[in-house]
Amino acid sequence: MFDLDTLLAHAVASGASDVHLKSDHKPYFRVSRQLMELDVPPVTTGELVDVLNRILPKHLVSAFNRSHEADFSYHSTGIGRFRINAYLAQGVPVIAMRHVKTMIPTFAEINMPPIIERIASARRGIVLISGTTGSGKSTTLAAMVEHMNKRERRRIETVEDPIEYLFEDKFSVITQREVGIDTMSFENALKHILRHDPDVIMIGEMRDSTTFRTALAAAETGHLVLSTLHATNSSVAIHRLMELVPHEEWDRTRMVLASTLHAIVCQRLIKSEKAGVVPAVEVLINTPTVNKLLENNKLETIPDAVETGADDGMQNFNQAIHKLISAGFITEEEGMKYATNPGQLRMSLQGINLNVGRRILVR
Repeated sequence: MFDLDTLLAHAVASGASDVHLKSDHKPYFRVSRQLMELDVPPVTTGELVDVLNRILPKHLVSAFNRSHEADFSYHSTGIGRFRINAYLAQGVPVIAMRHVKTMIPTFAEINMPPIIERIASARRGIVLISGTTGSGKSTTLAAMVEHMNKRERRRIETVEDPIEYLFEDKFSVITQREVGIDTMSFENALKHILRHDPDVIMIGEMRDSTTFRTALAAAETGHLVLSTLHATNSSVAIHRLMELVPHEEWDRTRMVLASTLHAIVCQRLIKSEKAGVVPAVEVLINTPTVNKLLENNKLETIPDAVETGADDGMQNFNQAIHKLISAGFITEEEGMKYATNPGQLRMSLQGINLNVGRRILVR
């Protein structure tokens, strides 16, 4: 008989980040980004249905029956916490489970550049962690919150769907709210959040106009707002934010964003010879140059500001990957797969630097 908790214990012991269950197929683990089929009997449709009926929270049952998909978390006693997406494919359940580590890592443990500590120490403004699915956004966000928690007396409130890391109060006072359990929606949770006297607001995902407008309003009144966004780089992240509001509001929103944005951190996880995977990290800081580009609607020039902003702690993906290759964390071949401009990276590794961005900015 199929035993989910035994499987999850095996996944944790194997260092798996994800577990995939599909009807009439053997379970798969993802270890260091590689899928591995287990040498066990296939999971039957009946077993999958039984698993889903056992772990699906009661408040999501009717929604799952309507929409045929659900996001939630599952805690296996003595094993750990898992973020779960359940959905139907050809009429039968499919379950994807991601292991959420209970120990919140430090920036050093997840190989983040030193500038991230400075960003996490910001007193106000909007800080976005962006990247594709599975790029480590939630882990970096949790590391930022824990960095504050260990050092500062701050009132931190989170709104998450679902809660992925559980924080234990140290110097800070942290309240975590999960959509569907503690509040019916992000909109409901954020509607009155400023009345809770927060210093820091952590929004699990910047997903719609309500979350974005709340972030702007909170940042305008002196709060620090942390959130994630699905975007491949900092320039795309800014465009994605603008698309969350109607076109007629773009000019005003862009000006407010120029005054409230603190930083955008973008991540790409790359297979490492030393550490399983390491993040290549693009960093945009809202320097006076970036601020002016936002105010003057010269968004297409922001990548050049990032490229030439090393003195302020900024770096683009090519520069981040160059550092990882030079430090021996990743191979040149692996780095090229994730470079924004592989040709330029190859020349940079050969000692040829074009400084195109600097020439553009000084015109």
